[in-house]
Amino acid sequence: MNSTTFYNFSADNIKGQSIDMSTYKGKPVLVVNTASKCGLTPQFEGLENLYQSYKDQGLVILGFPCNQFGQQEPGNANETEEFCQINYGVSFPMFAKVEVNGESAHPIFKYLKSNLGSIFGSKIKWNFTKFLIDQNGKPVKRFAPITKPEKIASAIKKLL
Repeated sequence: MNSTTFYNFSADNIKGQSIDMSTYKGKPVLVVNTASKCGLTPQFEGLENLYQSYKDQGLVILGFPCNQFGQQEPGNANETEEFCQINYGVSFPMFAKVEVNGESAHPIFKYLKSNLGSIFGSKIKWNFTKFLIDQNGKPVKRFAPITKPEKIASAIKKLL
C-alpha cells in the first residue's frame, strides 16, 4: 500500500524558501495552479475570499503560478507576487513558478494528478485547476479550472 501523502513533499515559496508541506498537517489544503494573465485570473478574488472566510478554521490555500498554458504567467516571482497582492489582495501562500504537466512537472502535481484524475485523464488542461486535500494529507477532490472558488465552499466546510 502506498503511504505517500501530500506531507511527503516540499516546494519553494515565491521568495525561494523551501516549504515542507507537513507544515500544513491537520489542515485542509486547496492547491491551485495559477496565472496572472488568464481569463480565469479574477478567481484570485474568490480564492482570497475563501481563504479569509475559512483560514481561522484551518483552511490553507496554496497558489502555484504556472506558465504552461498560453504563456499566461510570464513574469518573475516578484512581478507575480506584486500582481496578486495589488490586484487581488492575495494573502494566502504563493509558491515559485512550476510546471504541472510533462516530465518537468513538480512532484506535488504529479502526486495530485495520479490520485485525482479527471474526465480528461490525469493531465491538467488549464490554469486554476484546484485540488482539495484533507487534514490527513489525502487528496479528496479535484475541481475544473472553470469551477468558481465559491462553489468549492461546501466541500471545504465538510473538512473543517
